[in-house]
Amino acid sequence: MSISIVLEQMIIIFILILLGIFLFRKKMLGESTARQLSGLIVNITNPAVLLCSAFDDVPKVSMKELGIGILVFMLAYAFLILAAYLIPLLLRIPKREHYSYRMLTIFGNVGFIGIPLASAVLGSGSLIFVSLCNLVFNILIYTYGLSSLKKAAIQQGVYDAPEGSENIVTKFVNAGTVSAILTVIFYLGNFKVPVILSSFLSYVGRATTLLSMLVLGVSIAQMTPKDIFSHPKLYLFTLIRQILIPVVITLLLGLFIRNPLILNTCALMLAMPAANMPLMLSKQLNVDEATISQGIILTTILSLVTIPLVTLFIS
Repeated sequence: MSISIVLEQMIIIFILILLGIFLFRKKMLGESTARQLSGLIVNITNPAVLLCSAFDDVPKVSMKELGIGILVFMLAYAFLILAAYLIPLLLRIPKREHYSYRMLTIFGNVGFIGIPLASAVLGSGSLIFVSLCNLVFNILIYTYGLSSLKKAAIQQGVYDAPEGSENIVTKFVNAGTVSAILTVIFYLGNFKVPVILSSFLSYVGRATTLLSMLVLGVSIAQMTPKDIFSHPKLYLFTLIRQILIPVVITLLLGLFIRNPLILNTCALMLAMPAANMPLMLSKQLNVDEATISQGIILTTILSLVTIPLVTLFIS
């Protein structure tokens, strides 16, 4: 990865976030609109970016490399789950907030930020591996993540379990999981699609970066500087989660994995700031989401520095 390209892309992202803040301040973009845009990104533009990668005229990777890729991300997430239990103990976080730090540790923004950034920095050839990462992410968020948040909600006395058993299968049927699976299928099948369809997906996908950064800008604009910057432990957490962990995992994997595209993609995904999905699930379950919200905003802002630093270490 070229550090200059990463810095260039992070500066662009920062400018787009500032644009979102500006539009909110000028009342040209509101919270309700941002929620609608979030749905558009999750269900339409992000899936379009992934699907486009399956149709791009780039050298295809082998089944062996795809197998290595999925194994790499499974190992990476296993390490993150372990770290999610150790970090709160290391930072002496109150037990009532452990679930928040676990969510912030495990689930990085591999969709909203990860997809467009990987495409810009590593090229469209990396998106097949980003699809694998998103697939593992979606499976974990709807199993481990949802289960952890429900336990927290029960402890806080704010969650009433629904009558009857929940169909766990339906939890996996979402735009992120479906588009990731379809991307792998289309990629392996080497299907040819009409130019009209590929162009349509390309036009839709290009909106992802702009829209996702505007939404983040709206979120930041609604918080005071004190809400964002007055939590010393979140700074330590960010240092560990977004610099130390990506570098350590990538160096360890580099002892066994020789494919630089897989390693670079994994490093970039591990360096992502905290994802929005745990916050959305927390709101649905009425769990106290203050720490999660603060962590998302702070890690996103600091990622403008931490992501280039990670790429510098592993270049």
